[in-house]
Amino acid sequence: MTRIPEKDRDIMEQAIYLPMVLVVLNRDLSVVEKSPFKLKKPYLELIEETMKAVQKELAKVKSYLKKNNLKVEEVKRDDAFTMFLFIYQGYEEHHNYFNPRIRNKVQELMVYYLFKRFKSFDPAIKAIEKESG
Repeated sequence: MTRIPEKDRDIMEQAIYLPMVLVVLNRDLSVVEKSPFKLKKPYLELIEETMKAVQKELAKVKSYLKKNNLKVEEVKRDDAFTMFLFIYQGYEEHHNYFNPRIRNKVQELMVYYLFKRFKSFDPAIKAIEKESG
């Protein structure tokens, strides 16, 4: 059983996922740069702005971790699982994550940062959602 409150554990997990989102976006950026797209600039800007948003969020996460003396470290990785050490108020806990779960969470975050984060601010989309409701 974990001693870490859910809010703090969620933030600690963000310290795992957000750097992975940045790695994927960085790879995608280099793929788009080398691709034969006729108009690359919109794609490059989308990826770059998304990376900035993720970096901003990661900075908040890191600041929270430091302020509250929390740490997350990868301990071990194999084909199926990745183990992380969570240090919370002097207590150490090992948490095992199923690699497909990590991949799915990173994908979910990418979808959010690439377009869903804008959804709630767009009145046209809200109107369409009301109509199709």
